[in-house]
Amino acid sequence: MHYSVSHHKLKLILAGQGLKTGDAGGIDQLFGGKDGYYWFGTLRDMCPEGKTLSWENQYALVAAIQAHEDASAAEDEMPPEKPSAANIAAICKLLGNPV
Repeated sequence: MHYSVSHHKLKLILAGQGLKTGDAGGIDQLFGGKDGYYWFGTLRDMCPEGKTLSWENQYALVAAIQAHEDASAAEDEMPPEKPSAANIAAICKLLGNPV
């Protein structure tokens, strides 16, 4: 399966669930529970406005998310976070593109 993310896609995902970008509790649940809102923000931050990022498989998607997190954490001189299995499962489900 292919995966993609854009600001537009993220807005559509939230709208489909009746959520707004500031609904931290709802976004937490949608993106895998604890820290879901954090990973939603990471996805939004890693994608340039007006562009779509895409990956051939879930491993490439997860690697890109972690690479972005690692770089951001290094910039802030903080240890990087790691998404939980629940976060990864939810992200993959939400960003998957049916063939």
